[in-house]
Amino acid sequence: KAAFINFISDEEWKSIEPVSSWFGPSSFLMSSMSALFKLSMWIRHGHGYLTENLGIPVWGSYAVFGLATLFLGMVLGLVSEALGTD
Repeated sequence: KAAFINFISDEEWKSIEPVSSWFGPSSFLMSSMSALFKLSMWIRHGHGYLTENLGIPVWGSYAVFGLATLFLGMVLGLVSEALGTD
């Protein structure tokens, strides 16, 4: 507590460099990290729903998410190929 009070009263905070805009809460980098975290939480809840509510075995849930990942990759590949051709 004393160190913090001295930090403020001695104005040591003036010598600290501000955080780069890349690491600010509204930056693209931090927004992307937030989106990935939200996606991982959605996947976790989806896994729980499949295994607990629907009674699908754990390996079945992994298979569902694996197939969904492959399908999404295939769709994104086809879209990028369609947009990339002249």
